[in-house]
Order: sequence, then C-alpha cells, then structure tokens
Amino acid sequence: MDPVVAVDLAAWTGAASDPRWIGAVEAGQVLYFPRLAFELGAAERALLSPALLAEGVRNISLDAQGQLKGVAGDAAVQRSVGTLMGRFAQQARALVRGLFPAYDPHLRAAPTSLRPTQVSTRKQSVRADDRRLHVDAFPTRPNRGERILRVFSNINPAGEPRVWRVGEPFEDLARRYLPQLAPYSAWQARVLHGIGVTKSLRSEYDHLMLQLHDRMKADERYQREAAQHRVEFPAGSTWVCFSDHTLHAAMSGQYMLEQTFHLPVSAQYDPSASPLGILTRLVGRPLRGAPVPTRG
Repeated sequence: MDPVVAVDLAAWTGAASDPRWIGAVEAGQVLYFPRLAFELGAAERALLSPALLAEGVRNISLDAQGQLKGVAGDAAVQRSVGTLMGRFAQQARALVRGLFPAYDPHLRAAPTSLRPTQVSTRKQSVRADDRRLHVDAFPTRPNRGERILRVFSNINPAGEPRVWRVGEPFEDLARRYLPQLAPYSAWQARVLHGIGVTKSLRSEYDHLMLQLHDRMKADERYQREAAQHRVEFPAGSTWVCFSDHTLHAAMSGQYMLEQTFHLPVSAQYDPSASPLGILTRLVGRPLRGAPVPTRG
C-alpha cells in the first residue's frame, strides 16, 4: 500500500468528497495536496524567523477562543501572527469539511500550531523525539479511542521541504509489539488520575497506544529496519492524516502550520478501520474503558 495518496486540489474550499480519499485516510494513508498552498502576504512572510518563538516553548499556538501563546514580539506582531493562524484554522476546517462531510458535525478543534524551528537540529529525549517513527499518543491526556486528524501546510519561505518518514501499516506495528506489552491495570489508571499524572482515567486503549508509541521509539533496530518511505512535502504543499494511525517521523524542515481536530471514533465512515477497531479485533474483546468501535 502506497503510504501517500496525491490529490490534485488547489483550493481550500469546495472540495468534493471522494470515497477513495476517505478510505485512504481511514486506512492510515496520507492525503497529499501538492498544489494546495497556504498563501502569506509579504508582511506575514517577514514574520517567519526562529526569533518569533518565545523562549522556553516548542511551538506557537492559537486556541479556539483566540488565545495566542508562544510569540515573542510586541502587540502588533501578536496581532499579525494571530490573524495568520486564525485564517489557517478556518481554511483547514473548510478543507476537512469538503473532504469528509460526515465528520464535520462531530469535529472538535484543538489549538492551531505554528512551528518555526528547524526539526533536524532540535534536541529531545527519545520519547519526545519526533524524528523517530511513532503514532501520536500522550501520557497525560487519555482519549479512549478519539481520533487525531491533522492538517499540515509547509509555509517555508526559502522553499525547503518538510521531510517525513512514513512507516508500515498500523496493524503490522500492533501485531509486532502487542505480545510484548504489559497488561492494563484499572487500579493503576485510578492512581495515576488520582495523583494528577493523567487528566482523566487512562483506558486500556490509551495504555496500549502509549506503550506502542514508547516501544517503537526506543527500538533502534525497528527505527532503522522497519518498512518505511521517505517523503518530501515541498513548500507550498499541504497534507492530511490521522496522526494516531499513520506511523510518521518528521526528519527536517522549518516553518509549518498545523491544525488538529479530534473526532469520536463512532463518527468515522468505518470505525473498524481505526486503531481502536484494530486493537479491539487483535485483542479479541472490547478494550476496558474504551468505546466499542461502531458507527454512531
């Protein structure tokens, strides 16, 4: 299966839904739009500098209430960055609405992100290093199978591509590591929530996904030898995937916009294709604390 499906679309609004694109993204593939650029004005391009990022933060974020965080600059700079990011959030929503109309009533927008740093030189721990193949799973934020749909756009003013590695199908990963994973403990989940480590109770799904995330990142042989493709997303292109399903690693690139949406698994066209659906099938029973992956 080709991990990337190219779509010849050049407008953010008015995209007609196509069952092939729906099936591809729900199977863990990346929808790639080589001609879909997020346009910046000259003044906005002038903002793009590593110095735009406030000290001690990784990315700039704009939440749904218009709260901007992570920008170093005066009030005029703050307004310009907020306007730029707000426009991207609107265009990303319009794109997703056209591509996946059944998702739209159920989508919950997470903060919009602007990433001005160079990925290839960023120093991080193994677990936090996004240059290693991974699926998104978060130790403090259990989601019980809720999907993580992301829209990315490369806005690099110098034309530098965003380089990813895209890995094997999620089911192959799960089959590889499931026999090695520690069993879920409901009492441990209650303790972690009680002492404030997690923001809500960790379900069995979250427990498995977090272990998959950590195991594959720590496995040096897997990172070298697992089936994977190198993909370059040029400046002026956009791509969409479920980042909890698509095995990915960001190897290099600078200046990217990203919009995350959360989606209940029951709102998918095919809930059985989700990581929750796959793990439920491989384990052979419903996962404790997680919904049954069926269409709502």
